[in-house]
Amino acid sequence: MTLALLQGAGPVISAAPPDRGEVEVIADGALRPLGLALADEARARRDWLGIGALDLAPMTIVVVPDADEFARWSRGRVPRWGAGLTVPSRRLIVIRVDAGHPFSTLRHELAHLALHTRVPTRVPLWFAEGYAALAAGEHGRLNALQLNLAVAVGRVPGLGELDATLRGSTADAGTGYALAASAVAEIARRHPTGELDPMIDRLAGGMPFDEALQRSTGLDASRFAEEWHRAVRRRYNFGLWLLAGGAWTIVALLLGVAVAHRRRRDAPRRAALNLDWPMPPPDDEFEAVDDGSMTGGGPP
Repeated sequence: MTLALLQGAGPVISAAPPDRGEVEVIADGALRPLGLALADEARARRDWLGIGALDLAPMTIVVVPDADEFARWSRGRVPRWGAGLTVPSRRLIVIRVDAGHPFSTLRHELAHLALHTRVPTRVPLWFAEGYAALAAGEHGRLNALQLNLAVAVGRVPGLGELDATLRGSTADAGTGYALAASAVAEIARRHPTGELDPMIDRLAGGMPFDEALQRSTGLDASRFAEEWHRAVRRRYNFGLWLLAGGAWTIVALLLGVAVAHRRRRDAPRRAALNLDWPMPPPDDEFEAVDDGSMTGGGPP
């Protein structure tokens, strides 16, 4: 999971970003080759959802090995479970290699940087994270499973609560990212073109978020939240969770319970069999006799 330090957040480091067109890498020792490969990936020009082609350089990519080093760079401003962070004002991306796939994390963080480059004004956290998840291609089968289960157990927060969910525990944040992505996708679906471009263009032009949302969807913020909530419940449910792969989770749990029950049931019988059971002698009490089969020789 990733979390961006969005517009208005202070810089994590005081160093200036690299010169225009450069991708600087900060990584120690064995992490340096990975850092250079990530830099090559970041240099590639690509089309971004609702934005189009965009060159994101200059930027600095920091590669860290673990949660402690990640916390040192973030200074505690993001959860310790985070796999990456972006500070758009510093053109800075930090990638943690022990929490998810580094290249997938990079794509998510680059999406944050692309959104901020095109839309320099503040947007809600749910929109920023939902956009990054969609633009990075993360809204797939796993997200569908999380959404179906969330709907099945009645854990679908409103948009106002979604920001807190994204800052919560790892389990809550996983569902939060999937819900945020579905909300951003709903904005696109509500526009006659079915695209996110109109919303992004309005935000890029300086229009306040709520006004851009209303003009793009025909709904004010509260009405959109209600319609999105209704759409999520209609599109995802327990039956779809089963079809999407949740049934295998249930099968695995049932098998685990059955094995544990069998072991508890058989424990007294195994204990009885072990009573007075003669133990084999230690290995060093055996005397190996070479009859020729071990050395290839024969009797003299």
